[in-house]
Amino acid sequence: MHVISFATLRVLPILVAALAVAAPLAAEPKPDIKVYKSPTCGCCEKWVEHLRTEGFAVVTHDVADVMPIKLENGVKPEFSACHTAFVGGYVVEGHVPASDIRRLLAERPAVAGLAVPGMPVGSPGMEGPKPVAYEVLSFGAQGVRVFSKHTP
Repeated sequence: MHVISFATLRVLPILVAALAVAAPLAAEPKPDIKVYKSPTCGCCEKWVEHLRTEGFAVVTHDVADVMPIKLENGVKPEFSACHTAFVGGYVVEGHVPASDIRRLLAERPAVAGLAVPGMPVGSPGMEGPKPVAYEVLSFGAQGVRVFSKHTP
């Protein structure tokens, strides 16, 4: 015969509630992220590793020139970075943090995608000794807006 203590009975509803909330979140798969990048770019590899660490499945495609892919998908040269990715119908240009990609997929705004222009030190994949503040921009038919700000 098993005896359940009063302490166990007190904690049980909390555990049940936590599992009820966590189970759908854990079961909801993240879509694959397809990344187009140079085969020799180390910071692109670090960004891909950042995404994988954050739970995303990433498929990489090494290409000699990423610019045609950028231009075909509405990434203007002023938003350009070293790699271009696609996830859930959106374009992700540059070193966009996984947290912003999760927010994009959760909120589903009417934008073409997100971009971190250039390669700011301190962004995922661009870790370094002197990180700088940078912005993640949304872009598309509605224009360009600040999606998020990141400070060191």
